[in-house]
Amino acid sequence: MALSTSAWAGPRETIRQADSLFAAGYEADAAQLYETALADGHTATDPMLLKLASAYEGQNDVPHLLYYLQIYFNRHPDDAVLRKMNDIARANNLNGYETDDLNYFYLFYRKYGLYLLLFLLIPGGYVFSVLVMKRFRKQAVDQRQKWVVLFYLVLLLLFVNLPEGVQSGITSRDRVLLRTDPSAAAPVSEVIGRGHKVNILGSQDIYLRVLWRNELYYIRRDNVWVI
Repeated sequence: MALSTSAWAGPRETIRQADSLFAAGYEADAAQLYETALADGHTATDPMLLKLASAYEGQNDVPHLLYYLQIYFNRHPDDAVLRKMNDIARANNLNGYETDDLNYFYLFYRKYGLYLLLFLLIPGGYVFSVLVMKRFRKQAVDQRQKWVVLFYLVLLLLFVNLPEGVQSGITSRDRVLLRTDPSAAAPVSEVIGRGHKVNILGSQDIYLRVLWRNELYYIRRDNVWVI
């Protein structure tokens, strides 16, 4: 089915047209319009993400399918979605989607992190109030207590910020070079294909520092769809 007025339509109208096409069974055409709306700055809704995943699954475009499932998973951590991505990846010899300790920790953190944070804050608030009272009454504070409080605050800071500071991405090209340093002259350790998931631990110039099979490498930014 030919696409018509989408080039002149705003994002909302484009999405309306895409919804109509998807409902009529033209999922591939709908996916093009959804992508156009996203490129125009529209934020993907949960139904849109699932429709895009369905459309790319119908086209057997596994990297795009996993990309949109991963975005949905980041919003709504669910064991069933994690296992589905793992099954798809295993069937297509793709790495990074394993149901390992790291992914389950991330799943646990996203689902229960707020409750655990509140649980950690309760004893922290109590200890802090005791120290404030001692200070107010001009009572001596044991040096070990100060170190314990400092250690607790550092752990709390890591718990709050570390998981959120780790991004993930999916390789977007058929030949992605993993280099030992962020330079085109650096040795290439491995060449991987499209659709693999990598954890992003930082960037330098046009390169992303990624964790791949427990080793750190550098990949050009334009070779990765950042989640």
